[in-house]
Amino acid sequence: MASSAPSIGTVHLVGAGPGDPDLLTLRAARLVMDAKLIVHDGLVDPAILAMARPACRMISVAKSRARHSLPQDQINALLVREALTGNDVVRLKGGDPFIFGRGGEELEACRAAGVPVEVVPGVSAALGAAAAAQMALTHREDASVVSFVAGQCKGLTDQNWAGLAGRGRTLVIYMGVASADAIAAKLIADGLAADMPVAVIENASRAEMRVLRAPLSGLGDLVAAERVKSPALIVVGMVAARGQDAALAPIVKAAA
Repeated sequence: MASSAPSIGTVHLVGAGPGDPDLLTLRAARLVMDAKLIVHDGLVDPAILAMARPACRMISVAKSRARHSLPQDQINALLVREALTGNDVVRLKGGDPFIFGRGGEELEACRAAGVPVEVVPGVSAALGAAAAAQMALTHREDASVVSFVAGQCKGLTDQNWAGLAGRGRTLVIYMGVASADAIAAKLIADGLAADMPVAVIENASRAEMRVLRAPLSGLGDLVAAERVKSPALIVVGMVAARGQDAALAPIVKAAA
């Protein structure tokens, strides 16, 4: 008698939040703790991975600007392959899967292969970073509009950011550290004031978190002088000058 085919596993696209394990949703925490297989990116804090049971199989698909351990299409194929062999997969992503997390592509690949998917939202990097820095992205006096953009170098000059930054608006830039000089030049060329406040939030919600401030024209110099590394976000707008300085004093450094 032929053996029956294995049941198809579920892929759980799970947001790991900005870093602090306490910012996981209850659903995310339960999935991590019960997981037999976790496929995670490089922005997931080690403390979150440590919540998994010792027998859990971990697969890192960490990406960096210069090196990807697996191209995105191979990550998609990995998720599908594991699920089709009967494994439930916790696909753990920093922040939220659907905000610059390429969760949409992974969802579509799974659906096309007939693999069931659950999406577990996470605290996005922008919201988590702003909260950790006690910086309201909207403020009655300063901003009623917030925009999120990706600032990676590839295609930067082709991106249209017109109207996204300026008075009454806050612009949050993901993946912008490596192209900070080009970002500042782009925004100033588009008419944004050179003295517009900018904040760089590095390692948001983690013990080593830093909040660095400068005028827009000094963004590149600030990133270089402070050797800012990912994960880091750039906040452009009047709200970047806000935050409870007394609470942030141990980690805030002003640009020279």
